[in-house]
Amino acid sequence: MVMTRSDPDSCPGVLRLHEAADGPLARIRVPGGHLSPTQLQTLAEAAVELSDGSIELTSRGNVQFRQVRDAAALGERLAAVGLLPSATHERVRNIVASPLSGRVGGWTDVHPLVPALDAGLRADDRLAQLPGRVLFTLDDGRGDVSGLGGDIGVHALDENTYALLLAGGDSGVRVPPADAVDLMLAAAHGFLELRDGQWRLHEIPDGTARLTEHLLTTRPGLATSTDTVEPAAQHDIPIGWLTQSDDRVSLGAGVPLGSLPARTAEFIAAVERPVYLTPWRSLVITDMDEWTAEQVVRVLAPMGLIFDASSPWLAVTACAGMPGCAKSHTDVRADVAAAVDSDRVIPTGTAQSVQEGLDATEVVAAGRQHWSGCDRRCGRPKGRVTDVIATTDGYRIVSAE
Repeated sequence: MVMTRSDPDSCPGVLRLHEAADGPLARIRVPGGHLSPTQLQTLAEAAVELSDGSIELTSRGNVQFRQVRDAAALGERLAAVGLLPSATHERVRNIVASPLSGRVGGWTDVHPLVPALDAGLRADDRLAQLPGRVLFTLDDGRGDVSGLGGDIGVHALDENTYALLLAGGDSGVRVPPADAVDLMLAAAHGFLELRDGQWRLHEIPDGTARLTEHLLTTRPGLATSTDTVEPAAQHDIPIGWLTQSDDRVSLGAGVPLGSLPARTAEFIAAVERPVYLTPWRSLVITDMDEWTAEQVVRVLAPMGLIFDASSPWLAVTACAGMPGCAKSHTDVRADVAAAVDSDRVIPTGTAQSVQEGLDATEVVAAGRQHWSGCDRRCGRPKGRVTDVIATTDGYRIVSAE
């Protein structure tokens, strides 16, 4: 799709909130999804004292607070633990990395690239002009985040080679790990030169081809290949017991509809291990011995975290719905919860044909599905997803496409 934006990028941050229907909303960038125990504890305390008591996980591994009561106090707390290191660049730090990289599978560990890329973005005054929707992806070769349709990304082909992805597709450019961050920053500069109000690279006419040509012209000697990677959206959320390459354990935990209660977050922080938020609105608790991992499951499963990969909660996502969104026709999240509780969300099965005018209690949907309060379908995942859309006449089911 090609478009030219006439309005400025309004993506929220911490220093510029979004006025949602239920109150001010703050979005906190978490590059690579990595949170230290101290950072997670700070978020939990702020959620209770300054927000609505929950930490919302986003599809970019970031977090949101709703009904923020004191934005200045929130900013101070986040800055004190390194979650707001730049006032000028806070909204451009959208970096997603393969959550299990360096621990379970993958060609290489992409996590060391995250702080380098983040520092490079923050060190360049011009890159503060990037729209807040630009997404950087770092994929260790397993293909989990390359399919998210990022604007600028790298995808490991082996231990020594990354493919440069632009607008979610392979540009043909190849780069060694040591040069990956510099090339991504150069691509960000090229995007700024090409854009004419657009927020995303795919919105620029022939954006991928033009940016690739720009990079090849301005950086002579770049390697290229005609063997291309074809990223595809994946929904294989890392859930449950995950044995690391060092024989320690990571635990993948689903969070129903991405809403993490502050009290649960405090218990996770108390484990005192690194935590990675995923773009599937789940999290991974890492580097535990087996005894610790067993205790974590025993405590956190009854609190609502999901360690069972067959749970219907993992098959469903939803927009904010009422009361958070004024455009929504209904309280979508309440309808989803009721559908899960009554076994009307079926994790596997054939997608339904189009149905319309359904009462919330009549909706039965199978497979990966996204519930929306209106036709905008905000928060819809990439790939094949059945849409369950609220209208003025009831829900409409649109089969996966």
